[in-house]
Amino acid sequence: MAHNLPPSPPDSPSSTTTTPPNPNPNPTLLHLSFNQDSRYFAAGTNRGFRIYNCDPFREFFRREFDGGGGIGIVRMLFGFNISALVGGGSEPQYPSNKVMIWDDNEGRCIVELSFRSEVKSVRLRRDRIVVVLNQKIFVYNFSDLKLFHQIETAPNPKGLCEVSQLSGSMVLVCPGLQKGQVRIEHYALKRSKYVVAHDSRIACFALSHDGRLLATASSKGTLVRIFNTLDGSLLQEVRRGADRAEIYCLAFSSSAQWLAASSAKGTVHVFRLKLDSGSLGIERSRRASEPNLSTAPAVSSLSFIKGVLPKYFSSEWSLAQFHLQEGCNYIVAFGHKKDTVVILGMDGSFYRCQFNPVAGGEMTQLEYHNVLKPEESS
Repeated sequence: MAHNLPPSPPDSPSSTTTTPPNPNPNPTLLHLSFNQDSRYFAAGTNRGFRIYNCDPFREFFRREFDGGGGIGIVRMLFGFNISALVGGGSEPQYPSNKVMIWDDNEGRCIVELSFRSEVKSVRLRRDRIVVVLNQKIFVYNFSDLKLFHQIETAPNPKGLCEVSQLSGSMVLVCPGLQKGQVRIEHYALKRSKYVVAHDSRIACFALSHDGRLLATASSKGTLVRIFNTLDGSLLQEVRRGADRAEIYCLAFSSSAQWLAASSAKGTVHVFRLKLDSGSLGIERSRRASEPNLSTAPAVSSLSFIKGVLPKYFSSEWSLAQFHLQEGCNYIVAFGHKKDTVVILGMDGSFYRCQFNPVAGGEMTQLEYHNVLKPEESS
């Protein structure tokens, strides 16, 4: 641990610290991630890292290290100039067992956290640094870098972990010790909750901004389940599809009215949630005031015989979809414009799409960019 953190940085990344671009314009992408409110995203490459604004799309700055310098994980702290970096690629800038806290105001790393094994992922809050190893999670205070909590998990090669972002009420979700189990830590309540979410291995999960809702998917990838994090109760179940497919990303909208999912099938789905993040109950009054069937969740027309036929026939399907290249890893977040999603692909693609909240169906592509090749934008 090298240095204490500086005073709070400004509210948006500096756009004046851009490093001159490398003569070779096509680095290799190693990592993509949105910041906590999805206004920005970060890209780790085999040469360094870059920060982009989502709306409008533009590169804010880049840091490219002399002699290469791969960055395998980049995690921003909101719009601040603070990022967590972990080395990656064939020529990593930093060892894979270290988390480096980078301050772009100073143009250098101000904190170094070292571990005995490879860092799988990192999550940041204004008050915490969360570091995920294969079978352990370490939670540190951001202010003094003291270890706040340590958690043991089942093997977690994907580094699954999510934290809420409301100040003073941290909720952390991670794999439990058993297959299909999720552990929920409510730090303000000093309460741990274990939920057996699926029969098979947990492949992906997401936490709502306030930490009250949890969405999970298993390695089968056919169903997504939404839970109340306070009591672990199942609130809703939606179906991505009938065939197995790895789900890469789940994301709640800021109001928790919508849930997005991306999968190895190359499809991004948007589901309507029957939940209210404030009450965590079924919005009976809202649904009663919406007799138009076109606004209801997409339910199989055979649901009237759901007591006889398998559960598949009464499943709630996605309202809207967007089809992409199959096999590419995509992450998704809801945009700040109404009824929009932003999709990032490990092939460098950036899509902004709009969905119809009533009719649903195929989303409309509003914008496309290649984050590494701006000349390919449309």
